[in-house]
Amino acid sequence: MANVSTYLNFQRNTEEAFNFYRSVFGGEFTGGISRFSDIPPSENNPPLPDEDKSLVMHVALPILGGHLLMGTDAPESMGFRVNFGNNVYISLHPDTREETKRLFDALSEGGKVEMELQDMFWGDYYGSLKDKFGVQWMFNCEEKISKAE
Repeated sequence: MANVSTYLNFQRNTEEAFNFYRSVFGGEFTGGISRFSDIPPSENNPPLPDEDKSLVMHVALPILGGHLLMGTDAPESMGFRVNFGNNVYISLHPDTREETKRLFDALSEGGKVEMELQDMFWGDYYGSLKDKFGVQWMFNCEEKISKAE
């Protein structure tokens, strides 16, 4: 079922922040904490400095009404520059790839695509953009390509 969540970027203290949020809201992290060391090696990814391998790649915490608060560390070694204002994304999880593409294309009109929609190593169809008003959006669709395509 489609849903919306909030995605927060931190310089290097996502784990500390999410442990705080967990103390406030209770509950457990959905799927645990994924680390940058979990990313499979690839020609497209530069080598990760040792000090960044233990940083949080992804964490999710259910808060109120089924809303997920998600987050990541955004290390400069991977080209990120976190500032207040660029550290929050609205994360959309449409049901279908078609709906994901429609929303992505519409919101990117006049804006800037950060990452084109593509199949990712975790198995989902993902992309990100900043719309023409400066709002940051992430798209993550679990629907797989059918064998017929």
